[in-house]
Amino acid sequence: MRTINVLLALIAVSVLFTACGGNKRKGKPRILVFTKTTGFRHSSIPAGKEAIIKLGAENSFLVDTTEDASWFNEDSLKNYSAVVFLNTTDNSDSLLNHYQENAFERYIQAGGGFVGVHAATDAEYQWGWYGRLVGGYFLSHPEQQEAVLNVVDKNHISTKHLPDQWKRKDEWYNFKKLNKDVHVLIKIDEKSYKGGANGDDHPMAWYHEYDGGRAFYTELGHVEESYQDENYLKHLLGGILYAIGDNLELDYTKAHTLKTPEEQRFTKTVLKQGVFFEPTEMTILPNLDILITQRRGEILLYKKSDSSISQAGFLDAYYKTKVAKDVNAEEGVMGIKIDPDFAKNNFVYIFYAPSDTSVNRLSRFVFKNDKIDMGSEKIILQFYSQREICCHTGGSIAFGKDHMLFLSTGDNTTPFDEPGQKYVHKGYGPLDDRPGHTQYDGARSAGNTNDLRGKILRIQVNEDGTYNIPEGNLFPKGTEKTKPEIYVMGNRNPYRISVDTETGFLYWGEVGPDAARDTATRGPRGYDEVNQARKAGYFGWPFFVGDNYAYRKYDYNTGESGEAYDPAHPVNNSRNNTGLQNLPPATPPLVFYPYAPSRDFPQVGTGGRNAMAGPVYHASDKKAMPAYYDKKFFMYDWIRGWIKAVTLLPNGDFDKMEPFMPSTKFSAPIDIEEGPDGHFYVLEYGSGWFTKNPEAAISRIDYYDGDISKLPAPAAAATNVPSTVDSAAFGHQQGDTNVLAGKRLVETLDCKACHKVDEKSIGPGYKEVAAKYSKEKKADVEHLVNKIINGGSGVWGEVSMPAHPSLSQKDAKQLTDYILSLK
Repeated sequence: MRTINVLLALIAVSVLFTACGGNKRKGKPRILVFTKTTGFRHSSIPAGKEAIIKLGAENSFLVDTTEDASWFNEDSLKNYSAVVFLNTTDNSDSLLNHYQENAFERYIQAGGGFVGVHAATDAEYQWGWYGRLVGGYFLSHPEQQEAVLNVVDKNHISTKHLPDQWKRKDEWYNFKKLNKDVHVLIKIDEKSYKGGANGDDHPMAWYHEYDGGRAFYTELGHVEESYQDENYLKHLLGGILYAIGDNLELDYTKAHTLKTPEEQRFTKTVLKQGVFFEPTEMTILPNLDILITQRRGEILLYKKSDSSISQAGFLDAYYKTKVAKDVNAEEGVMGIKIDPDFAKNNFVYIFYAPSDTSVNRLSRFVFKNDKIDMGSEKIILQFYSQREICCHTGGSIAFGKDHMLFLSTGDNTTPFDEPGQKYVHKGYGPLDDRPGHTQYDGARSAGNTNDLRGKILRIQVNEDGTYNIPEGNLFPKGTEKTKPEIYVMGNRNPYRISVDTETGFLYWGEVGPDAARDTATRGPRGYDEVNQARKAGYFGWPFFVGDNYAYRKYDYNTGESGEAYDPAHPVNNSRNNTGLQNLPPATPPLVFYPYAPSRDFPQVGTGGRNAMAGPVYHASDKKAMPAYYDKKFFMYDWIRGWIKAVTLLPNGDFDKMEPFMPSTKFSAPIDIEEGPDGHFYVLEYGSGWFTKNPEAAISRIDYYDGDISKLPAPAAAATNVPSTVDSAAFGHQQGDTNVLAGKRLVETLDCKACHKVDEKSIGPGYKEVAAKYSKEKKADVEHLVNKIINGGSGVWGEVSMPAHPSLSQKDAKQLTDYILSLK
């Protein structure tokens, strides 16, 4: 009987304990006020911190303040009932790193609270989860002025004390990407001030439960006077108390975002290096052997069993112009992919430019006994390609659902200024349709519905080598003035493509044009794009670039500009157009970025660009990559050498970008494929163009999922180059710190992608530049400094030098000093 009574008593205590908040924290609630900025610094931040500390002392909660983002880890965050982002302006996507973002997501999912003040919406633009948490993103603001706020909900602790109409002076944000699921507390009357852009439904404060936690945001709080305003302070206090909630212990069992794997768990394992001469694409066989195409004709075989490389086949390909030494043809052997049923049929598809006829050709071959049977060639399709010009070939092959074959093709258009002409492209859309100038007209190819250039094709290949046109391509078979093979059009140089095997979505990197700045007369500066096609469509080139930014019509006889093209109703009136004039509406890209820093995607960096599309990873029991990357899309840049993992929303929209192995050196990655073993394989072209690079390699990405304490220690980092070096190593450069600093910049920037010291690459050798200019002439030095920063073309041939607008005059001068020291 006593046992039953004790049990009943324990149950009663348990029920009472749960009803009162069984996991309630001990002691006073504690909040963290975060004030780091990577952009504009609000002068009101000190006043805001002081005011919140005072509110805590008066209302029984403790306050810690920091600008140190390293506090965003699980061990620290679990101590806080709420985190306040106080005017955390972020213009570089570096407020938190991806590990810290991950920790904060898990904190909220475990039951944490969030308060955003004013510029908390001007932060983390590439982190969609945060945008939904805070409730929207800053778009713009007019000058500070008085306005009328309408309090639309006075039942909340943050607004119950406020008048129905609250007139005050502050800085009033316009918003984009507002979360419609929040509960709005205050709206602003746009008729009461100048510069509103959200209309009658313009929220200023809101709250909501989000992903397991609680979030409150107030737009108010820019001006220092706010933190002496009793109404505002009670408003802010109410938001903090809402975020604190019942002051419960966090429950990390409810956190569903997986922890970000530490970078040291990943290793780039080099399989073969130093034997490749312009490798272009690879395909991984079921037995993990690898076939690699080289632009000049070789098909190489890497054998997993003994790490050997042999030549499995050779195609007599057109890969070099005969008419001009300064024009680099980009054709050759461009792409390769095995058939989805390779284990049964041994079919291999290769895209190449045969030397004997001006076409680009997709053929199927049989691969057996480690050799391509060159006599087994079955031509699948081919199309005319104008030769003895540069540039843009595309050439990537991928398979999607139901054995659909996708093939990318370039626009076969010269992007450079035409010699001897008064009015030229200058890096903008190539639209010269005058007779005799066809290679300078991208509308004849990429914008032409009746041409296979500048497209991504989709076909279904039959057993006998013929092909069918699948349902859902851009133009139904039989449509006049169209090619039914076209899946997407409006491509400049879709160099690497991939297809998500689950969703069927197509991805590709679009290598963009070179204009360094926007102009009122011609249109937008150059952008690279990463595109996603969920269905067939038109993607803009050559009439649009970037986020559907429109070029203007241009008369190459007079230099006069006309109206801008309309992305909703694009019209191709080129005299060289053999297809439809009225094109489908232009589809915007998934990601886009210029030479300069990108406000939309700041994480991509600056400088030369060459966007590429890698695989979408799907976790499996192979565990070659961690489940954290499940359904993430991998993009990379050939010039900048980085790889990014992109989180997508269920419908495919962009949600977040994060670095992948950022401390690992990739030398011009030209192809990334997922092998049948679940590993990622990376093909690196190397730093120089049109040459054999010693760093060209195939590597495999290995992941260690064991006890991280048992990982071997990383190799020691290289020490900095001293200000003086041995004269045998540096000769006349000894002791010149500017020269040495310039040399270090050459090693860290994208310079090696276009230049070598002693010989020509795509650009002139540095010694050749040094011979042309004098370090003693101020005009020569200033010219080179400006050329490095602003880009340009015409001195060393048609190829444009990319701009480096984020480079300081000091750094550009150090680069110039180094180059001119090499005579």
